[in-house]
Amino acid sequence: MRKQFILATALGTAAVGVLPLTAAAAATHSQAHRAAAVLTTGKAGGTAVKRGATLQAGLQKGSAVTFLTPGTKNGVTCKTASFKDKVTKNPPSPGFARELLISQHFGKCGVHGVGGATGVKGIVVKGLPYKTTIGGKSHGIALFKARTLLTLKTVIGTVTCSYGAATVKGTASNVGQVNKFTDQTFTLLSGSSACPKKGNFSATFGPVKDTSVKNSPHIFVN
Repeated sequence: MRKQFILATALGTAAVGVLPLTAAAAATHSQAHRAAAVLTTGKAGGTAVKRGATLQAGLQKGSAVTFLTPGTKNGVTCKTASFKDKVTKNPPSPGFARELLISQHFGKCGVHGVGGATGVKGIVVKGLPYKTTIGGKSHGIALFKARTLLTLKTVIGTVTCSYGAATVKGTASNVGQVNKFTDQTFTLLSGSSACPKKGNFSATFGPVKDTSVKNSPHIFVN
């Protein structure tokens, strides 16, 4: 009976010794496999982008912005463009990172195939900032309540066309660290009969960089 008691005590003591080690190992394993933030710098799964960080990008090299009448190649093309976002939330993946689009610019724009239009005087993005989300699992981008003023030069003077889209959707890619938008439809809100009724917006911005950090590292989506 005494031998049984000693054996049970020894086994119990051994178990107590093992439990803390097991818990520590589990904690280490959990930390090692903790989900990366949706937005990281330098590489996928890298350093989490901080709240308040500024993200910026111009057009991907060799690309252009197009705003074309659906089903045609007629409309506006811009050779330069850029955007600036502020990060407001960056949770672990597969959550949704949140940003505010605080500025966007278009330049070197021309028009073709739009009756009476001879050039582009300017494109102005209105109502900034825009709320934006980026999905950690899908890499999908959604930008809400976009408004744009397009001013065209015509044979009878300038014409201003106001366009809007409830949601503009795109995709973030870790190949080249780009944000890509394809055929996102904007509808004419106000303007003369010379304004196209609709326009499909396409653009690829990148590489996207965190300019609030030294050396402006590239942004990856996890």
